[in-house]
Amino acid sequence: MTGTAARRWAELQSGRGVPPEILAQAPADPWAHNPDDFAAPAVAADTPSRDAALALLGEGGTLIDVGCGGGDATFAVAERVRHATGVDRQRDMLELYIADAAARGLPARTVCGSWPESAAEAGTADVVVCHHVLHNVVDLPPFLRALTAAARRGVVVEMLTRHPMVWLDPLWARFHDLRRPPPATDEDAVAVLRELGVTPEVRHWDRERRPPHDPAWVARRLCLPADREPEVAAALAEVPPRSRSAATLIWRA
Repeated sequence: MTGTAARRWAELQSGRGVPPEILAQAPADPWAHNPDDFAAPAVAADTPSRDAALALLGEGGTLIDVGCGGGDATFAVAERVRHATGVDRQRDMLELYIADAAARGLPARTVCGSWPESAAEAGTADVVVCHHVLHNVVDLPPFLRALTAAARRGVVVEMLTRHPMVWLDPLWARFHDLRRPPPATDEDAVAVLRELGVTPEVRHWDRERRPPHDPAWVARRLCLPADREPEVAAALAEVPPRSRSAATLIWRA
């Protein structure tokens, strides 16, 4: 049976979807990500998420990276990883991941698919990491259960404290007269975990500030054609700075 926290999460997440009539007019897929934006840095940032994963890996272990993108979470702890499995639903992300793993000399494989549908193919590992994926999930309990089941030692989840696209809400109102509902937060995710019998350690911190996305990226996200990019550029100048507030959730298997 779904608990109150899980229902609240699902309702808040469903409210962040793009209405069908807007999506039908989109000239390009607003959800597609450019792998170039997700390439892992040569030197990993020192974050609570990295510290937690290193602690769980101890002197060494295997790792599954759910929603791996270009491998930022994996390669941040590569010195302790004996073998990594990257899971992502974009094949071009996985191509970037496996190429970077090879360049770093890290034994790795990839699984293409959504989580938790891909969990059986991914198998198990000592540590499971999942960075900035929860806000893409509507039905959270099966997702979280599968993370726990895949980990022999523990799980590290990184997420922004509020939905990562909430900063675009003023632009949805401006260009589509669409008022977005309040977003789910890290506290909502923690509440779902507690309903599942998991009490995670929570560490709050600020991410390094990233440059704002260019007008072409924002226009695509807003389901607008390229000829609206000048208007988007002007509107971006009025948007408040994006929040850097992040949370790391850690629990042992």
